[in-house]
Amino acid sequence: MIDSHFPFKTALVTGGGGFVGSHLVEELLKLNVKVICIDNFSAGKLINLEEFKDHNLLSLVKADITNFDDIVNHFKGVDVVFHQAVSKNTVCMKNPRLDLKTNAEGTFNVLEASRVHGVKKFIHASTGSVYGEPKYFPEDEEHPTNPVSFYGTSKLAAEKYCLVFKNLFNMNVSILRYFHVYGPRQEENDYGGVVPIFIRRVLNNEPPIIYGDGSQIRSFTYVKDVVKANLLVASHANNTNGEIYNCASGLKITIKELANLVLNKLNREYINIEYKDWKPGDIRHFDIDNSKIKKIGMHFDWGFKDGVDNTITWLKNKK
Repeated sequence: MIDSHFPFKTALVTGGGGFVGSHLVEELLKLNVKVICIDNFSAGKLINLEEFKDHNLLSLVKADITNFDDIVNHFKGVDVVFHQAVSKNTVCMKNPRLDLKTNAEGTFNVLEASRVHGVKKFIHASTGSVYGEPKYFPEDEEHPTNPVSFYGTSKLAAEKYCLVFKNLFNMNVSILRYFHVYGPRQEENDYGGVVPIFIRRVLNNEPPIIYGDGSQIRSFTYVKDVVKANLLVASHANNTNGEIYNCASGLKITIKELANLVLNKLNREYINIEYKDWKPGDIRHFDIDNSKIKKIGMHFDWGFKDGVDNTITWLKNKK
């Protein structure tokens, strides 16, 4: 994924027990990087770290990023921080105050702990939700940011804190905006991602449920490519300082195409897709410009069908 000349010896991953975070921990350990994983395990799971939880380079810390005193001492000696901890989009309507506290105040705490201990590089996981309704296609990093959700708003606040720390304290920060990440270890319950939800339902001989007519387009990005982008940005620490990157495959897949692909791969073509009313605030089309991150050497390696195959295999084994 990334050659063995990774420039940092000690990394801290917030949300390291989560979906993307656990894959990032795994790849860092393969690079012989000492990893400190901080997670309160409210959403992250120890089972996501099961394969390497006894690795001699991994330290697991159960702590909450919303409590500065609980986390600050764990940043001592850390070279690079990958800030993956998040209150997810799917729960922000349920508890918007927690969403704000985790995504905004939590990010501030992680930045401040990094500043106190002189972290050399800070990479913040953000989201395409900061853009809101598309004003033009393809959406590049200069697109206006007008989020239409609590989640997008709190994540945009987190981005702004990152840039303030760069400007006030000369911290080396980069921001990656994720789009429709999927793959093994993603939650398949109703608060999870649409790919594992569809797979789970079809495996149970239940119809995939589409909200709307299925024509809405997503830029599905396989989790291993997202991890690769994080490591690449870290490896180009100075060239990426203060920069924001769309972290998206550039693929354009409709939700109906996804449903039919899952039905086909699981030999359940006899199951009829179920359609329900559009969800309020659902952004219907995504066309993402990823040329900026490609200019630093990023290649999105995973095709959609292969990524779905891997996710199916993982969910089958989990059952």
